[in-house]
Amino acid sequence: MKGSTLVILVVGLAVLFWQVARARAYQFGGSGKFGSLPAQHGWFAALWVLLPSLAFLAAWQINAPGMVTDAVLRDPAAAALPPTGLTRASLLAEARALANGTATGAFHGLARDLARRYATVQVRFNWIATAATLGLALSAGFAALAKVHSGFRARSQVERLVTLLLLGASLVAILTTAGILASLFWESGRFFSLVSPGQFLLGTHWSPQSIDPAAPGDSLGSLPLFWGTFFIGAGIAMAVAVPLGLLSAIYLSQYAASTTRRVLKPALEVLAGVPTVVYGYFAALTVAPAVRHLGMALGYADASGESALAAGLVMGIMIVPFISSVSDDSLAAVPSAMREASLALGATPAETVRHVLLPAALPGIAGGIMLAVSRAIGETMIVVMAASGVATLTANPFASTSTVTRQIVDLLTGEQTFDSPKTLAAFALGLALFGVTLCLNLAALGLVRRYRERYD
Repeated sequence: MKGSTLVILVVGLAVLFWQVARARAYQFGGSGKFGSLPAQHGWFAALWVLLPSLAFLAAWQINAPGMVTDAVLRDPAAAALPPTGLTRASLLAEARALANGTATGAFHGLARDLARRYATVQVRFNWIATAATLGLALSAGFAALAKVHSGFRARSQVERLVTLLLLGASLVAILTTAGILASLFWESGRFFSLVSPGQFLLGTHWSPQSIDPAAPGDSLGSLPLFWGTFFIGAGIAMAVAVPLGLLSAIYLSQYAASTTRRVLKPALEVLAGVPTVVYGYFAALTVAPAVRHLGMALGYADASGESALAAGLVMGIMIVPFISSVSDDSLAAVPSAMREASLALGATPAETVRHVLLPAALPGIAGGIMLAVSRAIGETMIVVMAASGVATLTANPFASTSTVTRQIVDLLTGEQTFDSPKTLAAFALGLALFGVTLCLNLAALGLVRRYRERYD
């Protein structure tokens, strides 16, 4: 039985036991003689049916492919398989595809023989999973029904189960972050066993296409990449986004009429919903040629079509709604009494904004800008499509430069071995970028916390 069908059956059993437990609670005297409502007894039985069976089914779905493959490999026909390697893996993949019906033919006769064995074993394992899941659901359901009596506090049990579910949901993000960090530290440790951290962080030559096996660190200096990342993301992009975002927030919050605000604010925030790949196309096909022509007109004969200015301009436009929204919220959080007092003392609206509102909202605005910087330096699609793959240390906005995210994409695409210094360098770059963005986020949250403590 398919996993989706089995899930539907388990949910149906949970609904059935919910009804039975609720009806049984009414038979024992109704809600007036209970410490819990009949519906709470029903939810207790339903959760007991759902949680163990679905947890078992999820674990089974994760481990079943490996168990099926192990059972197939014990078949005498599998003795003809080649040793562990790419050929063996491709034969097993063909056999699985034939057994699952996702393929109609195979290049090797052995794959067709193994496919029949795969199909047989898969059917057997599916029946085992079906029997075990339904048996667990029924056993848990009847055990829950046995607890339904007038002295049983189903309410506290249901609340405890729901609390555990909410705790598990909140731990997902933490465990995901821990897993990302663990993988980054592990692979980065392998990289730094080949290249010293000093060479990697302070080296000025980045050329992973020509790595000397005897001295890989000579070609893997990441300083030009981080310079390009901050030059594009924290320099050019913020020079565009901060003035536009802040000025638009001031206008919308202090000067615009209510009808104008209702039209302009959603129109501005539409930019935040545009996919970054669309910005990348716009940067590569429209902005980059225009920037190149502008550079040549200004006397930069070597102006590149993959310049830092093209990528930074489009990235700044993408960040404008973020800064505008944060700045608008920060200005709106300033007590209206401060604005009214300033106007009552004779200050103009412009003077009130400049001398009262902006200083009062500055912690929140600064925190939002720092969050925007971390968002910009982590952007990938725009720099992949508009920035260059050549890492250079230059302050010329019309020259080509590269970023950390662009190089991570380049390093992880291709046919090089996974444990080569070139591939492992991507994890070291990711770890360094993670540390930079984490520091920026922590600083931004610190500023926002000061802002909230002051005006909440």
